[in-house]
Amino acid sequence: MLRTRALSTAPINPLDGKLTDADTALHHDHNLSSESLPYWLVNLPRSQWTAECPNFLRDQSPKNIKCLSTPDHLYTRQNWDQVKEITSTNQIDRFQRVPSELRKYLEYMAHIKAEYTSVVRFVVKERLGWGDGVEEIKPRGSPFEYEEDIRIIYNDWPYGVDKDIIHLVVWTKFRLEDDPATDDLTPRARADIESYVQKTFCVRVPREQVVWFKNWKSLKSVPGIEHFHVMLHRPDMEFVREITRGDIPLIERL
Repeated sequence: MLRTRALSTAPINPLDGKLTDADTALHHDHNLSSESLPYWLVNLPRSQWTAECPNFLRDQSPKNIKCLSTPDHLYTRQNWDQVKEITSTNQIDRFQRVPSELRKYLEYMAHIKAEYTSVVRFVVKERLGWGDGVEEIKPRGSPFEYEEDIRIIYNDWPYGVDKDIIHLVVWTKFRLEDDPATDDLTPRARADIESYVQKTFCVRVPREQVVWFKNWKSLKSVPGIEHFHVMLHRPDMEFVREITRGDIPLIERL
C-alpha cells in the first residue's frame, strides 16, 4: 500500500504553464526519497505536492504506476537495437514513456477529453484537419491508393526511446484489417503497410533504420481512427519535415 504524508496542498501547475529544468527534477527533502513518495509526487517539486492523487492519475495500470514512480534520472531510454527487437517480436507493450512525460501525457489527455468530449474528436479536428469527428472520415479509395487518405505527423507523446529515434504516426481514413483471433493485422494488411513504408520512407532512409508497428487494440490510445507507428533511426531531418509538412508534436508546444 502506498504511504502518504502531510503534504502541501498547493495545486499542480496548469497545463499551459511551462516547467523549468528545476521543476522536472525530483526534489528531495532531508531523508525523503522517491521510494517513500506516493507515485503521483515523483518528478514533481515540493511546491506542487498535493495530499491526494490528482484525478487524472487515479486508477492507473500497474505498468503506469511503476513508470510514474521512477525518477527521470533513473529511467533508461530504449536504444535502436531494443526498438528493433521489440517490434520484430511484436512485444509492443514493452514500450513506455519517460516518467515525467507519461505524467504530462495523462494530464493532457484528461484535459482534451474535458474540452473536446473525446480524444478522437481532438485528433480528427486539430491534428489531422479531417473534420469534426470520425463520422466525417470517408476514404476516397482503397488502402494506400490516394495520398489524401493518409496523414503523417509526429507522435505527440513519443515513447521513451533514444533521442536520435524519430517517432511518427501514419493516420489513415481507411481501415487496416485485423484478425479477431490474434488481435493483430492480417497478412494482407501487414503486406500493404510494408509496401507503403518501403515506398514512402525507405527512399530516403535505409530500410535497416526504419521500423513500423501497429498497436494491438488493447493498447490503442485513440482507437477510433486507424493508425500505425513508424520509427526512424537518425533520419535526414529535412526529409522528416517534408513528410510531416513541418509538423511539431504537442509535447514541444506545451
